[in-house]
Amino acid sequence: MKQNSVGMYGRSNRDRRQVRFCADFDKSIVINSFLRRGWREVTPEADWNIYWSNTANCRSIFNLETGYRLQDNQIINHFPNHYELVRKDLLVKNIRRYRKELERENNPLAEKTQNKIPDGQVVSRYLYLDFIPTTYILPTDYNLFLEEYRKSPQTMYILKPCAKSQGAGICLINKLSKLKKGLKESKKYLQHQLTSRDTYVLSRYIDNPLLIGGKKFDLRIYVLVTSFRPLKAYMYRNGFCRFCSLKYDTSLTELDNIFIHLTNVSVQKYGEEYNEHHGGKMGIQNLKLYLEGTRGREVTQRLFEDMQWLIVHSLKAVAPVMANDRHCFECYGYDIIIDDNLKPWLIEVNASPSMTATTINDRILKYNLVENLLSIVLPPDGFPDARWNKIPSSEALGDFETLIDEDLMYKESSDEKKL
Repeated sequence: MKQNSVGMYGRSNRDRRQVRFCADFDKSIVINSFLRRGWREVTPEADWNIYWSNTANCRSIFNLETGYRLQDNQIINHFPNHYELVRKDLLVKNIRRYRKELERENNPLAEKTQNKIPDGQVVSRYLYLDFIPTTYILPTDYNLFLEEYRKSPQTMYILKPCAKSQGAGICLINKLSKLKKGLKESKKYLQHQLTSRDTYVLSRYIDNPLLIGGKKFDLRIYVLVTSFRPLKAYMYRNGFCRFCSLKYDTSLTELDNIFIHLTNVSVQKYGEEYNEHHGGKMGIQNLKLYLEGTRGREVTQRLFEDMQWLIVHSLKAVAPVMANDRHCFECYGYDIIIDDNLKPWLIEVNASPSMTATTINDRILKYNLVENLLSIVLPPDGFPDARWNKIPSSEALGDFETLIDEDLMYKESSDEKKL
């Protein structure tokens, strides 16, 4: 009799029932990981147990008109309305609503403080929830932006189409004429992709980013959510920094230089200075060591705690409006920029972070990520089951750390009351 093979995180790779999977992407890391477990690849029309889908097909499956009903032995890698978190304008709206609700409840988390900004203005900011740059949703907030622009005309902004990714249609704005030109060029560039309903976000540009080697970078952090109500979220310890290929320069002549200002690998790989060996990436653990050596252990620890804080509260902001289906899990790619005061800023969240590799280290990282992710979303016997309690063992967590598990929090609170 054949023995079951065991995965990296102590899970059985084979069950007497063979897991059947399907995938919408030609992503060798995901597919190879599934095949190594002895799983069988099938089409989306077949009887599958786990579906690594694109966002459009996931929405189609949960469309009430299709009448598709998932079985207990089926799980899928997106929540039905994931766009509440990953679409740039909706993320901003949900965080605004979350803050206002906490204010109405007189929750201390919504406490505000008065800050003096460089041009001398005194502005009111959230003391604990100030983790996204000031953002305007266009065209709705145009008049609000205009009012603020007249107060601080020297402030720089970054314009982004709401539903696009990989740097498409992005430009820096330092005056009104540039904004109008940017909107016009973005629409021209994306003319075959934009619809009349498309909107833009105009955010204050973080013009004082932390630099390493004179170059701007951001962080890609992987966050796994297995439930929104109760909220269960885990952060992968082995994310990475993505560097621009050219040194940071805020002079007007370099405003349109994407190799200075945009960290997206999909943009940087076309630059003359792009390094194919390391792909312009550095592991987060190496960043932590660098900061401990240059800034000190205490402030570095506080920075990493602040990043966890902003991730948790961004998830709490969308939890009430998320369709929390028990068949779903989702791995989000959080993009965070650190300024030179070691304050982290949430830039955006991605629903389908790239699972293709640009370097050998990248391939290893993403293979381990997928393996570890599966050890959390699957029950101990390794076979998909939407009915299990989604409480992974410490061994199954592997390189993920628990950000929040409201299920366990409620249980511990209940146990304390009994004592």
